[in-house]
Amino acid sequence: MTWNGEELDIEAYLTRIGHEGEVKPDLETLRALHRAHVAAIPFENLEMMLGRPVPLDLAALQDKLVRQRRGGYCYEQNLLFAAALERIGFAVGGLGARVRAGASSRRAVTHMLLKVEADGQDWHCDVGFGAEGLLEPIPMTVGVEVCQGEWRYGIAQEAGGARVLRTGHADGWFDLYEYTLEERILADYVVMNHYTSTHSRSSFIRRPVLQKAAPDVRRTLVGDRLTVTRPGGRPDERDVSVDELSDVLVREFGIELSDDDSAELIRVHYAGA
Repeated sequence: MTWNGEELDIEAYLTRIGHEGEVKPDLETLRALHRAHVAAIPFENLEMMLGRPVPLDLAALQDKLVRQRRGGYCYEQNLLFAAALERIGFAVGGLGARVRAGASSRRAVTHMLLKVEADGQDWHCDVGFGAEGLLEPIPMTVGVEVCQGEWRYGIAQEAGGARVLRTGHADGWFDLYEYTLEERILADYVVMNHYTSTHSRSSFIRRPVLQKAAPDVRRTLVGDRLTVTRPGGRPDERDVSVDELSDVLVREFGIELSDDDSAELIRVHYAGA
């Protein structure tokens, strides 16, 4: 499958994520780009909250995530990353996952991740899962456990064959999502994106969701609740008032909306505003 990497302004992308130096299709570059992308581009669903469609063509992704310096959710993030990797020369495959993250029932396949070949091995890459997501690629190997910064990750396999990406919590492993190695095409993600960004049962159209991961801290804003989590400690949670929302978006997530978009976000999210 092609990710239209030839259409990507690779220099603008590398500048956006703050990567300097040579890039080539090897593990060192893959790790560096994954880490830089996660650090620079936050997870966010604000276009949905503003009543706008979420296009997945590369031109739209470059305009929003690179030129406007906004964030995006899994399809936007991983499609942009796939195009960049393909442009550099990596072999990239797309996969689909069922998010768990504490769910009481089995969910549909609505998440995108990547399988990338580097240095003769397949790597599980995902720059679009948010605060508890990977900072760097992890070997796509059952039983692997790694530490990335202060966070622990592993891949388990269940009796039915599904692989499960997990992260370490204080009380043990916490399942993030399950997936198989069945490769997906862009049309699959278009359908997933349509459901996730428009269906009345999708949580992403009900309230703002912003997330950002770092080696020593995880930040999330869900609705008007800001949570900052550090390893080994209790999450620091507080409510964000209408008057400070714009400042929190800039300070915690690096997102600066226009005055009109800020006003509209406040209008649609804060009751009575």
